Parts: sequence; structure tokens; C-alpha cells
Amino acid sequence: MSFLNSPSPNLFFTGKGGVGKTSTSCAAAVHFARNGKRILLVSTDPASNLAEVFDTQIGAVPTQIKAVPNLYALNVDPEAAAEEYREKLIGPYRGVLPDSALAAMEEQMAGACTVEIAAFNEFARLIGDPAAITGYDHVIFDTAPTGHTLRLLSLPTAWTGFIENASAGTSCLGPLQGLVEQRELYAAAMAALSDEKRTTIVLVSRPERSAFDEAARTSVEFSELGIDEQELVINGIFNAHDRNDPVAMRLETRGTSAMAEIPDALRVLPRIEIPLRAHQVVGLAALISFFEPEVVLPETTMNAPDISGWSSLDDLINSLDKPGGVVMTMGKGGVGKTTIAVKIAHALAGRGRDVLLTTTDPAAHVAEAAGEVPDNLEVACIDPQIEVARYREDVLASTGKNLDADGLALLEEDLASPCTEEIAVFQAFAATVNQAKDRIVVMDTAPTGHTILLLDAAQSFHKEVSRQARAVPEAVLDLLPRLRNPDFTRIIVCSLPEATPVHEAAQLQSDLRRAEIEPFTWIINQSLAPLDISDPMLVTRRAQETRYLDEVKNGLAKRTAIIELQV
Repeated sequence: MSFLNSPSPNLFFTGKGGVGKTSTSCAAAVHFARNGKRILLVSTDPASNLAEVFDTQIGAVPTQIKAVPNLYALNVDPEAAAEEYREKLIGPYRGVLPDSALAAMEEQMAGACTVEIAAFNEFARLIGDPAAITGYDHVIFDTAPTGHTLRLLSLPTAWTGFIENASAGTSCLGPLQGLVEQRELYAAAMAALSDEKRTTIVLVSRPERSAFDEAARTSVEFSELGIDEQELVINGIFNAHDRNDPVAMRLETRGTSAMAEIPDALRVLPRIEIPLRAHQVVGLAALISFFEPEVVLPETTMNAPDISGWSSLDDLINSLDKPGGVVMTMGKGGVGKTTIAVKIAHALAGRGRDVLLTTTDPAAHVAEAAGEVPDNLEVACIDPQIEVARYREDVLASTGKNLDADGLALLEEDLASPCTEEIAVFQAFAATVNQAKDRIVVMDTAPTGHTILLLDAAQSFHKEVSRQARAVPEAVLDLLPRLRNPDFTRIIVCSLPEATPVHEAAQLQSDLRRAEIEPFTWIINQSLAPLDISDPMLVTRRAQETRYLDEVKNGLAKRTAIIELQV
């Protein structure tokens, strides 16, 4: 039976970026509220657009949606929660430690680990503390993209084990007391998540192979966490209305083929299929009709976006055609970073350049996507598990051999932290970038600005207190100047012509600029704007791209390129 007919007290919507989690969760919230249930809708997504969907200012406390009397909504602001968490842990050291040490601590707690643990405090309270949700029949969570959500959910188990095994000092998250205080609440949250009578996970996907594969991996990982009550929503199923439009017909065929080959992990789940809508799901009327099968055809007289002044992918490749240096594709999940990196690498190799194509994303099948490669194109992958094991062994063999029992316990604690992966992968990344002195390194998924600053701050801190126990590799010392050198490193920010991908890419750009790294260009991928189409559904969606293309070109990017939807 569908979650619409028999909902659990907690409904948790998850999926990769851009699949329609917010639309689906908001529509479900409206559906239940209109049927007399008192609903609390919660977003834990840093790029939440609940306010835009409901045309209501929504903050960190439940706000009543006036158009739907039984519906209340709130945004968990991860950055605000992280700031509060950081100050709680760092505040006692102000005036005690030197400014450089405080700056290093603040940078250590500026990244994803701290944001997630801080946001999880509020999430855990809402799902693990009955007093926090008294009076609500259902709590609906509109979550962040899949990778974030899985980490969020795994924190109760992971950090409980971490706390129990830790014996001294501080981790990269700061004093352990900040976690110990929440142990019982985390345990209650995990119990609620794994109780099939209390929680249902709704996996949201598009009818695309990559989205299905991601959802299937997510389903398996949820099951490994003991969260087995799962359902599937397939959002955006497209049926061509103009059978003479070749783009529309190919798009329909692509979706039909993906549906026919849906992974077994998803095939067994109860599911709801949602047709593609012409307009964005914003406003009460759109939310009420979201689960209805009928699709009203729009007018076809809308103008296409003006893309004069936008570069093509070929134009971009011309500007990247140099003997050496680094090219990085960066962006959120689902925007096509891997595909773009592969195209750039192949094109540069085709021009005779010596090219290394690599990734720091273990889920990105670069080798598979690269296909047949010429002799001057090498394909490689930085595997985080391998790098963490190598890093741990190296640290224990060097730093660890000179420590007493207490010091070794402190070192083991730091190496047990999930944040260790950032540094381990970063060192491998630095070694890879070092190869770009005499060849082109095309990297799919680069480290964040925070990761770069984290290592820089750690080096400065170690020098300040004169206790650096091991030599920093030359490749690491050279890395930051190379990344900040626009002649050596060219960052490509990848996005889609939609609200969430553009706004998340803007946050990424801000993070890079904080590290004094300026993106080389933005690429808007999978755009309908360059296509000659007549299908009324596609014509309407193409016209809606105008807003986001203008936002990128006129406010966010110094240089822009556009790639048409490939079908």
C-alpha cells in the first residue's frame, strides 16, 4: 500500500539533487493536511526552497502555511546550527590560545562533518524526542541530496561507536563533549528510523539510468543501516505530445528504456509514478494536482531563451588546449560532472595532448564513461578507502612510533574520525595535481574550498606551535599556490538550468573564493535552449530556463558555456 494511503508518523524523502524531493515531499504534506492531518514539514537541505514553493517566509521554528491550515513547515539551517556548535566548542579557548590556533580550529570545523553533526542535533530532536513533535500526526522530512542524507542517517551509529572507542583529547570536530551530550538522543533517533511502524523512506528518482542506479545504491545502504521500510517515487515521466518532434520522441524512448531496466533493488518496492510537469511545482494548485495523472498541455508560443554570448563546449575546449595544467569539473550530484570531464579529456587527447583523466568520486564510473581511450589518455581513480588505509598506515608508522600510550590513544582517536578521509584523499589529490607540470590532468570532482583551507590552516597551526611531527609532502606544499594560479588550474563549475543546481553551484563558488580560488567558467548542462523543439511540454520547460540562464550569466559567472540536452 502506498505511503499516501497509509503513512508512517515519519516520512523521509531522499534522492540525488534535482530529482524532485522538495516537490514530492511538499505535495505529500499538502495531501495529508487537506485530509485533516496535522503535519510538520522539515527541510534539512542547505539549499532548501520551501519558502519559494509555498510563497511564505519559513525559518527555524514551525511556521503555519496559511493556505493549508493543518500544515506547518520549518527549515533546519545547517550553517546556523554549525556556527552555534562551533562557538560552543571553541568559545572556551578564546583568550587562552593564540589567534592562529583559534583560526585553525575554526577552519577545522568549517566543513561538511561539522555542518552535518550540527544539523543532525535538530534532526535527531525532531525524530527522537517525542516532546518536540507533540500535536503533529506526521513529520515529513525534505532532505538534502543522497550522499548527505546517508551520512546524516549513519551518524547515530558511527558517532556512538566513535565516542565509546575514544579515550582522550579532541577530534577534528572539537571536544568530544559536544557529541557525548547527545548520545541518548542519537540512539533514540536511530531506533525511530529503523522502526518500520514509525518511519518510511521514500526514494525519489527520475526515469533515468543514473538516477535509478543512485537510488538503488541508496536503498541498499539504508537496508544496511536497518532501515527497510522503503517506497519509490519515479518523478518526471515524459510522454511525447508531439509525435513529430524528434527530440521529444528520443526523450520518451530514453525514459521507457530506463524504466524497463530498473534495478532489482527498486523493482521490488511499492512505487508511485509522476508525469513530467510543464511548469515548476510552485504554489498550492500545483501541489494539490501533483499526484494526479492528468497533464494539461500548455501553449506552445513561448520564446526560447537568448543564448547569444554563451560559449559552446568546443569553444571551452579551445581555451583549455595547453601543454599542461589542471582542469577540474565541480558541482553537485547529477549535473553531469563526469560526462563533461570525459568529453574534455577525450577532446584534448584527440588534439595530441598527454592527458590524465581521474576522479575523487568512487561512485563516478569514469573508466566506463571514458570508453575506448587513445594511448595518450590515461584513466585513473582516487579510491577513498584505499587512501584512508594508506594514510593511516603511514601516520602510525611515522608519527605513532614515537608516541607514548596516551599520545598514541589521541592519534588513534583522530584517525577514527570520518574527517580523516578528507585529508587522506587530499594528499592523493595533491600527488595527482603534481603530475600536471608536464601533462593535462582532467579531474572529475575536486576537493572543496574547505578541504583546501583545512590543510592550509593545519600547516600554519603546526608551524605556529612548532610541533609538526612529520614532513609535509612537497606536492602538498605546492598545491595551494597551484590551485590559486589561474594559468595552471582551471575550475569548471557545472550546473543545470534549474533553481536548486544553480543555487548550490553558487554556494560552491563562494566556498572556492573563500580559499582564494576563482572558477574559470560555468557550464550549464542538459539545456533545452539550443534545441529546435515543438513539443508543447518541452517548449514550456525551455522557456523557464531563461530565469536561471540569466542569473548565471548576469550575476554569478565571469565566463559561461552551455551544453544542449543529450538524448
